[in-house]
Amino acid sequence: MVFARLSVVSLNTAARKAFLFAGLLSSLLCSQWLYADLGTDLVIEVTDWVKDPTKIAIVPFKRSGTPADQDMAAVVAADLTRSGQFEALSRDAMYSSPSQASEVHYRDWRALGVDYLLIGSSEGSANGVTLQYELFDVHRQKSLLKSRVADRASAERAIAHKVSDSVYEKLTGIPGAFSTRMLYVSVQHKSSNDQLYKLIIADADGARAREVLKSTEPILSPSWSPDGKQMAYVSFETSRPAIYRQVVATGEREQLTNFRGLNGAPSWSPDGQQLAMVLSKDGNPEIYIMDLASRQLRRITNHSAIDTEPSWMPDGKSLVFTSDRGGKPQIYRVSAKGGAANRLTFKGRYNAKASVLADGNSMVMVHRDEQGYHIAWQEIDTGRLIVLTSSSLDESPSVAPNGSMLLYATKYRGRGVLAAVSLDGGVKFRLPSPSSDVREPAWSPNM
Repeated sequence: MVFARLSVVSLNTAARKAFLFAGLLSSLLCSQWLYADLGTDLVIEVTDWVKDPTKIAIVPFKRSGTPADQDMAAVVAADLTRSGQFEALSRDAMYSSPSQASEVHYRDWRALGVDYLLIGSSEGSANGVTLQYELFDVHRQKSLLKSRVADRASAERAIAHKVSDSVYEKLTGIPGAFSTRMLYVSVQHKSSNDQLYKLIIADADGARAREVLKSTEPILSPSWSPDGKQMAYVSFETSRPAIYRQVVATGEREQLTNFRGLNGAPSWSPDGQQLAMVLSKDGNPEIYIMDLASRQLRRITNHSAIDTEPSWMPDGKSLVFTSDRGGKPQIYRVSAKGGAANRLTFKGRYNAKASVLADGNSMVMVHRDEQGYHIAWQEIDTGRLIVLTSSSLDESPSVAPNGSMLLYATKYRGRGVLAAVSLDGGVKFRLPSPSSDVREPAWSPNM
């Protein structure tokens, strides 16, 4: 982690590297639209569960019609297990494989220590796939949820994620986030001076990874629009860094800024009509807001320090940002109309890259203590702080739309990996890539 005072009137090689390491801008050359299946999905490694997770049996779904491309029941089991809240019964331990309510014998499932049972049957055709499923409370011997999901023939994983969302919400009272997606940066090291950087979109479980952009230089700070249909990023395709926005489905994109110096850290407003960003066109890195319809800019901060990493409050009326105006990087809050900024963080000598939760009452951020850089949660009004992670090089926190977990980047066995932690710190898992370093995660809104 570096937070250095830099001149950005011209960007030589050393300055560019410093900005990249600080997370202030990204460099992107040779960019192109790809949208191809990578075949290099992230690997899920659950490292910590809650104590006494709920035991659930997910019976393989009966299939008729065209053969299934995906084992949808296995996807649901993996989703629920990854949440840390559930423990899925092994298929080898199951006494039977019911696909309808009349075939369910509660005594058998109670004997296996199961709390809940999920069964289903699917039918496939050239026109699509339909899955009917039912969730049972084994102890109360009653049906809790019965539903039907249909989609195109190639969308079996999407169907499974929808089922996971429904089951998770029924049993926890919290909407699921299994149908969401994530952006992240993949780095393949060909040699010490030759790396290939890719911006990737994948399912929330790391599957179905697809390239969005490719570059011979680093990519940083991807962000989603609130409707999940667009993204913003910084590119060096011209002689200076510029902010672009791009349509996810088609790859159509447009350049939003091309000012002298720094153009970086784009952050979408909650209504998707504005983009906060960091510009140094007037000599110092400051927070600006662009109206996307008119392209009009208004300057929000005005200070001799470095102001960067803007992130919106849920109501769109103010922003939080990182600044070293107090001598060390800390989190501040400022009105979206500009004016005086109020400091929010006081514990620790380094707090940066804040994201406010949907309730507007708390935020997550990168927090430094004697052991290194961790992801921490803080209640905004009281300043109460809880450190959520224990590794020493954690960065780039991104919260799930249901507020239950967050993604972040870290190091594991010398490589860059993504990891996730629940907001209470009880559930943790890693998502390493088998072929590259990964970093800069951005969790999508509900799609």
